[in-house]
Amino acid sequence: METLPIKIYDETLRDGEQQAGIFFSYPTKQKLAHLIAQTGVAGFNVMPCVCEQESELTKTLVSEGFDRLITAATLMQKQYIDHAKDCGVKRIILFHGLSDRLLFLRDPQIRLLNEFKGKTIDDDIPAKIIERIRQNAIDVIVENLHYATTVAGLRVDFAAEDASRADFDFLVQCIRSFGPYIEHFMLCDTVGVLTPEKSYIWINDLLQRTTGVAFGVHYHNDMGLALENTLQSIMSGASYVSGTFCGIGERAGNVAIEQVLNGLRVRFGIEVKGINYDAIATVTDYMEELGVYPASPYSQTAQRHESGIHVNSLFSDPQSYAALPYNSIEVLFGKWSGVSNFQYLFEKQLQNPQPRKLYEKMRSVIKSLAVEQERYFTANEVLELWKNGVFK
Repeated sequence: METLPIKIYDETLRDGEQQAGIFFSYPTKQKLAHLIAQTGVAGFNVMPCVCEQESELTKTLVSEGFDRLITAATLMQKQYIDHAKDCGVKRIILFHGLSDRLLFLRDPQIRLLNEFKGKTIDDDIPAKIIERIRQNAIDVIVENLHYATTVAGLRVDFAAEDASRADFDFLVQCIRSFGPYIEHFMLCDTVGVLTPEKSYIWINDLLQRTTGVAFGVHYHNDMGLALENTLQSIMSGASYVSGTFCGIGERAGNVAIEQVLNGLRVRFGIEVKGINYDAIATVTDYMEELGVYPASPYSQTAQRHESGIHVNSLFSDPQSYAALPYNSIEVLFGKWSGVSNFQYLFEKQLQNPQPRKLYEKMRSVIKSLAVEQERYFTANEVLELWKNGVFK
């Protein structure tokens, strides 16, 4: 049996719980962290900026000696970098969308121009605007990477959100620009559009065009191909895999870590260095006890969204986080939700706009209720709370 020195990073506590409809209590997440650590993975990901409970969980895990394993998923602003450091973590993963679709939606300068209001990248956007949003992104990311490494003194990885829909040459430019600051450049197939053939060629071509940066992959399962895409990427040279146990995660989930590890073992005769294979079943058995499973690819359940970051983009561009042409989006509400979830409900679905301050109040109340009651809320439940004056 050959041994491969790749790194496995777990996203169960972060991207896994962002699966719409899942809620892990504080004790459950703490227990999962202990079980996952026993498998020998290189680390696990948390997101302390989501709410106070996540910050406290991060601090607790650090105090329990897991600081070498914890990576904090961190938004691209100095205040979030500082917050992660204040929680005691030594390593963060900064993320930013790199596809033209997400860049166009999120560029703060473009959003202020009336000529582009209500438009998406599918409209006739001038080439000079595309060049501008790409350069703006590089400038912002490099600024934050420099701050995180030089000022905050953190170890940093970078996650290229929606990299599978990004322009290839622009992606190469980003890898070269970010390389001096990062340990890994993680390529994300955020909406699960890769195929096995393209995955192998994509990683191979990027390795041919760049030097000095290790590539990680973070693949979603919208088309049921996350496992094969991941295995082909490893065979092509990826040295870092991000996934979740049992494959839970947004929409149809992430690649399942136990499937990657056993797939390498059975199909290719490869074991991953440092992994305790006997401990994997303990994690998956516990997940089964919790009754947690990913939604099936192509199913309507896989079109549910709770993450505020995603809903904010879906509000303006239905294809931003949903690649299937016939998708029918359903928004849920919980601790991962943002103002945009409530804006989507009242403005997109009900055509009954409310003041932004009310949306902010709703977000605050629902986050608190979600943590207190250990659950998520449906749109009908939010409307009932609204009618009963809970958000006043």
